[in-house]
Amino acid sequence: MSDRLPDWQLPAGVDRALWEYLTTEAIAEDYDEYFAQTRLLTLDRDFLRESFHEPGRLIDLGCGTGRLSLDFAARGFDVVGIDLSTPMLDVTRRKMNSLGLSIELRQANICDLSDLSAESFDYAISMFSTWGMVVGIESRRRALREVHRLLRPGGKLGLHVHNRWFNFFDPQGRVWLFQDLGRQILGSSQAGDKVQIRYRGIPNLRLHLFSASELRRELRRAGFRIERWLPLAPDRTGGITFPKFFSSLRCNGWLVVAERADPSSASPAIP
Repeated sequence: MSDRLPDWQLPAGVDRALWEYLTTEAIAEDYDEYFAQTRLLTLDRDFLRESFHEPGRLIDLGCGTGRLSLDFAARGFDVVGIDLSTPMLDVTRRKMNSLGLSIELRQANICDLSDLSAESFDYAISMFSTWGMVVGIESRRRALREVHRLLRPGGKLGLHVHNRWFNFFDPQGRVWLFQDLGRQILGSSQAGDKVQIRYRGIPNLRLHLFSASELRRELRRAGFRIERWLPLAPDRTGGITFPKFFSSLRCNGWLVVAERADPSSASPAIP
């Protein structure tokens, strides 16, 4: 059963639905099997491997059941895995022990990593739309600021998010998209948030979907310079074809590698 923490005690960036998701043991126990055929899981791993060449200290923000933490640990990286979900960390720990690997696992909120020293990591990753699961724009910005603080100068962040405009190609998605445009016009703080009626038994789970301009703006605002930018094909097996042809509307989402830069420096060129 999930932990019925009172609403007023929920961590920053977490609402009731997300807390239920994080604390439900059944979700953690069959997580790997549930997503086993998801092609993005291979693509994002290979994307990160191409950018993170030299072993160093890496923090996996929202490590889940340890998919990428274990992969990088096996390749000689010094890995710290962060997740708010005790059941997810328990699964990761079992896998780590069975593989004979060493990962420092911490139960923590990616919006508040104040117990970790500034400029103590070479790499950070937040994949499989983890950043989009953080509830509220201020909490998402806080999480990015924490990453910037933790990375050494020149350190790299790997990130995955979903594309808001991809909903245009689905009839139900179009209804949500036009409703969301109204929320944007009215200046709603929940613009871009897509609420799933029921996801894996959890009602009203919220996921923030980004536009290309929003993603670029938020990374730049937090002090990152984009190094690699991959618009994803609809089936997420690779990059979208003809990426210069309205890719910001057609792609499923983006894989990004961004470098820690000085937030006071001039805005860099954005792909």
